Parts: sequence; C-alpha cells; structure tokens
Amino acid sequence: MRALISVSDKTGIVDLAKELHALGVGLISTGGTAKLLAEQGLPVTEVTEVTGFPEMLDGRVKTLHPKVHGGLLARRDTPEHMAALKAHGIDTIDLLIVNLYPFEATVAKPGCTLADAIENIDIGGPAMVRSAAKNWQDVGIVTDASQYPAVIAELKASGKLSDKLRFALSVAAFNRIGQYDGAISNYLSSVNFEAEKLSESYVPERAQFSGQFNEQYVKVQDLRYGENSHQQAAWYRDLAPAAGSLATGVQLQGKELSYNNIADADAAWECVKSFDGTACVIVKHANPCGVAVGITALEAYSKAFQTDPTSAFGGIIAFNRPVDKAAAEAVSKQFVEVLMAPDFSAEALEVFKSKVNVRLMKIALPAHYGQVRNALETKRVGSGLLLQSADNHELALTDLKIVTVKQPTPEELNDLLFAWKVAKFVKSNAIVFCKNGMTMGVGAGQMSRLDSARIASIKAEAAKLSLKNTVVASDAFFPFRDGLDVVVDAGANCVIQPGGSMRDQEVIDAANEHGVAMVFSGVRHFRH
Repeated sequence: MRALISVSDKTGIVDLAKELHALGVGLISTGGTAKLLAEQGLPVTEVTEVTGFPEMLDGRVKTLHPKVHGGLLARRDTPEHMAALKAHGIDTIDLLIVNLYPFEATVAKPGCTLADAIENIDIGGPAMVRSAAKNWQDVGIVTDASQYPAVIAELKASGKLSDKLRFALSVAAFNRIGQYDGAISNYLSSVNFEAEKLSESYVPERAQFSGQFNEQYVKVQDLRYGENSHQQAAWYRDLAPAAGSLATGVQLQGKELSYNNIADADAAWECVKSFDGTACVIVKHANPCGVAVGITALEAYSKAFQTDPTSAFGGIIAFNRPVDKAAAEAVSKQFVEVLMAPDFSAEALEVFKSKVNVRLMKIALPAHYGQVRNALETKRVGSGLLLQSADNHELALTDLKIVTVKQPTPEELNDLLFAWKVAKFVKSNAIVFCKNGMTMGVGAGQMSRLDSARIASIKAEAAKLSLKNTVVASDAFFPFRDGLDVVVDAGANCVIQPGGSMRDQEVIDAANEHGVAMVFSGVRHFRH
C-alpha cells in the first residue's frame, strides 16, 4: 500500500505518517511535507522522484502528472487500466492525505491583497482529491485531521479500509471541494476590480453582497416533520457555527426537537442573548410573550411568566444564566416544550428527571455573548433568496432623542431601552408595554399598529397587570396620533418609537397634550 501526503495544515500529520509507516505503508510526499517527514526520520519518497519531473512555477505544478493521477484513478478491477499502468511504469496510490491551501483563512484577514487571495487558490490539491474521491472503491481520500483516527483504526484492524469508510471519506472530500470552490466564487464575485490600481499590494474593494452567493450547511438531523405534519424537514447548521448560537447546543434530555421547536428556540435564545443582566425569555409561536430581568434566574422567570401565563403554556423558555434548583422548580410547574440555558446545576437536572419529555438544551455562552450574532439573514422566496445584513443594531442612551416637553426619568430610560430590545424580537407590528424590567403586555403581528396596541392591553388585563405608568415601545413610527392615543389611554406615560413619519409633529403634539414623554430611536425594527 502506498500513501501520498500533501498537506497545507500539518496538524497531526507526523503522528499519522508514523502510524502508516509502522503498518508498512509506503510514504510519498510533496515539498514542505516531505521535508518535515524526513526530519522526523521517516522514509519518504518525494513526488518529483515518482513523476521524474521537478516541481515548477514556485510549486504551482508538482502533482499534476499522469504518474500521480493514473495511480489514483486506475480501477483495480479493470484489466485494461492495470495494463496501462504497467505499460507506462505507474504504480497505484491507495491512500491520499490532502488538505488545501488556506484560501478561506487568507481572504478573511484584514488587508488581504488580491495577489495573496489568488496565490492561495489550490489547483493540484483539489484535482487529486477529485481523482481519489471518484475512485473511492480503490482509494481512500483523507481531507481533514479529524478523519485520521478512523483510518488508522481500520488499517490496524484489517489492513485495509472498508467500503463504508472509503465511501464516507469520498463524500466528505467532494463536500470539501464544494465548500472550497464556493468560497472562491463568493470572494472573486464580490471584488470591485480596478485595473488601474492593480499591483502586488492591491487590496480590492469588495461588495457586501457577491455576484454569486454560495453557502454550505451541514445537516444536524432529520426532523419528524416540518411546520405541519404533512411537510418533511431537516435541520442544518453553518459549517463554522458561531459560539453561543443555537446550533452549538447540546440536548441533555427530552423528545427530539421539532421544526417549530427549533424556530421558536432560536427566537428565544437570540432575544435572551441581547440582555447583559440575568434575563428570562418565554416565546410562543416565534413571539416573546414574557421577558424580564432580575437578580436571580428565579426572579427573572417569575416576572416573565406573569406577563402572559396563558401563552406561556407549552412555550419555549431561555435563560442567559445557569438554571439552579429554585428556577428549575418554578419552571417545572408549567408545561414547557424546550428549556435552554448556558448550564444547569445538578439539582436542576434532578428536578426535570421525571419530566422525560421536556427538552433541555445546554448552550455555552462565550464572553461578550451579546455581540456574537449572525452577520446575514436569508429568506426564501419563489425561485430566489432575499439576503440582508442581520438586524444587529444596539441602541444606547446617547442615541435617544427626547422630543417632548416632559423628560423621561432615569428609571424610565432604562425601561425604554429594555422595551426596545424586546420589541426588536416581536413580529411586526409590535407594541410592547414594560415596567421595572419586565414586559407588561405584548401585541404582535397585526396588520394595524392600533390592533397590536389593543391586544397588548387586553393581554395585560387578562394577566391582571396594570399598565399605569408603563413605558411602551413601537417597532416602527406612529403614522398618526391614534396609535399614541391608544397606548397612553392604556396607561403608558413614556414612549419610544423610531420617528421619521411625515406626521411626527402631530404625534409629538399629541404626546405633549397627554403630558407624556416620548423619545425617538432613529431606527426601526421590522420583523416579518
């Protein structure tokens, strides 16, 4: 058996080569990899000795040769192939270990020049990978260090790779080539090329949205069904998921997550991550129905639950702090579909042991977790895709513009920022009443902002919560004074809205007439 090794990332390659050598596998390698293995005392044959041709053009041409590709592509069960190899003095290559030039890492660096990007487009590596992957029945193709242990284990056990492993390695190889080519296409089609500036140091301007959008995802699991039982579905994650995102979570117990569970869980998790203090978010049908901050997880949950106990039934609950026994005991008294937190105490896990259907998700949060968010958002439309930068705008006190005679108190300003964060995650049209770090009434997803305001009031009344002296957030401007009249009549004495309507002055005059404070955020948060 012969193995050809040509890797850019040399992590673990020496140990792998030593294992292969100990198993009697002959080693062939290229340039820097061959030098590294030789320095470790391993007998290695350079590719130039195999091909009888020197590496050329600064290493651009070294493996693009019939003695390499013939050895990879020849079918061992086809006599004509084997005869051709013999006639031309070509030996078979049974194992290929390749990882590609680091194109993705190169273009991700600030100030990457076009020359550096182009030079890090691998040619020989992908060509070899494709050859080996196509001939998977005879050749094992290894494209990632995580595959090394499985390869060595099978070689030690039986002296060869199983059909199952070789096919899996081939699939992984073609996946890697697809990812690599997609990254090159994304980069090059985003470049605003300026010939007059072309030089070795030329750093091109790049469009935010490339001319062709190539994105790859890895399947996490097949789902029982989609949004409805007659629909089929699966869950995929990014190739490199962001730390602290839902896709990095580990399910500790409970039934398999459903399509709707995952969609609602993401809404709850992204919302709770927007708070610095201890927070709890309860989501139902993609809308927060209760949000609060507190000193402890228990306090935050208790306040969030008060907003809308009816909607909280069968909801999704997220904490941005570990769940302890006290919080777990309180949550366990209600019917909950999914409970998420950065961690659970041993006592908290014990509380839920008997509730085997409750899905517990542990999602580790990194430092500065509020800043870790998706950069892009997508929405599928008929035969197309809408792509936009994610709504990651964070509002600060200094951004607020007070437009009324009455000024908000410091406490009201804090509640305004709290309400604004919640409104960002409520489906439009969104109206959110808050007080003392908790939601008091949420109106979501109505065609009329007036109806959203009325629904928020109705829900508060049903939950026996007074809206007197609350603050209210509107995700978009009030086009007329009637929306403001409704929220003030319900009890709000302080309002935050984007502003920007041609009738802003009419709404400001109405606020002054009512004697309430109003601030403009200067940004809206439509969420459809």
